[in-house]
Amino acid sequence: MITRTSSEPWALSQRIRVSGGEVAADVFGDGPPVVLVHGAPSWSYLWRGVVPSLARNHTVYVWDLPGFGDSRLAPGVWPSIELQARTLAELVDHWGLGEPGLVGHDIGGGIVMRAHLIEQVPTRGIALLDAAVLGPWNTPFTEHQQRYPQAYRTMPEDVFTDVIDKRLRSACHRQMSEEVAEAYLSQWSGQAGQNRWIDQVVSVSFDDTREAVAKLDRVTAPTLVLWGEQDQWLSTTTGDRLAAAIPGAQRANITAAGHFVAEDNPNDTADALLRFFG
Repeated sequence: MITRTSSEPWALSQRIRVSGGEVAADVFGDGPPVVLVHGAPSWSYLWRGVVPSLARNHTVYVWDLPGFGDSRLAPGVWPSIELQARTLAELVDHWGLGEPGLVGHDIGGGIVMRAHLIEQVPTRGIALLDAAVLGPWNTPFTEHQQRYPQAYRTMPEDVFTDVIDKRLRSACHRQMSEEVAEAYLSQWSGQAGQNRWIDQVVSVSFDDTREAVAKLDRVTAPTLVLWGEQDQWLSTTTGDRLAAAIPGAQRANITAAGHFVAEDNPNDTADALLRFFG
C-alpha cells in the first residue's frame, strides 16, 4: 500500500460507484484497517496530517462524503447523515473489511454511529472526534442558514465567500494559512459550490442520528471520545456527555486544538488514535 507524506498535494486516486453517487477514496499503509470519516464543512483533506502516522502500522481508508470534496451525488440525492451512513456501509463491503476501526469527526461521528448501530457495520473500535452525535448540535449560524437557505443561495458570490471563509477559520484554534484556507474553501467556490454548501447544510438533521443515540447504551465496541480543548463549535462538555452515554468509553482532549482537531494538532490526534487502536 502507498503511504503519502503530509507535504505532498492531497488528491484521492480511487473512484467508487455507490448507490448515492460516486465516492473519491484512497488507501494507505498496511495493517489492521481503519476508516476515517470527515464531517462538515471539511473533506478528506482534514486527515492529511494524520494519515502518515496511522499508515505506519494500519491500512488507512479515506474518502470524501458524497457532496463533499471530489465525491459526487447522483441526481436528486441529498447528502443526509442517513445517506452517508449507508454509503459507509457500502464502502466497508466494497473494500471487504471485517471489523475495521471507525473514526468519525463532526457529523462523521454521527455517520459512524448510525453505520454501526443502524446499518450494522461491525467494528473493532470507534473513535469520535468533536462529534455531532448527541443533538441538538447546530450552531446559531447553521440554524440561520437552515431557516433562510434561499438568502444564502442568492447571496453575491464574493459576499458568500467572505462569510464562509470566516466561518471555516473559526473551526481552528490556530490561525489557518492562506493555502490551507483555500483548500477548504475550494469545494464551495462559484455558484455551484455555493449551492453545494447550502445543500449539505439543509440536508443534515439530528433526526438522522436519533435512532443511533437511542442505542448508544448498547455499544460494546471500545470507544474513544476525543475533543479539541478549544472547540468553539461543540464544547468539551458535549464530549463529556457523549462519553457518559457510551458504556466504558474513554475520554480525552487535545490541547491547542479547536473543532478541526486534526487540522490544529495532527500529531497529537494521530498519537491518540494510535494508542487507542494499537
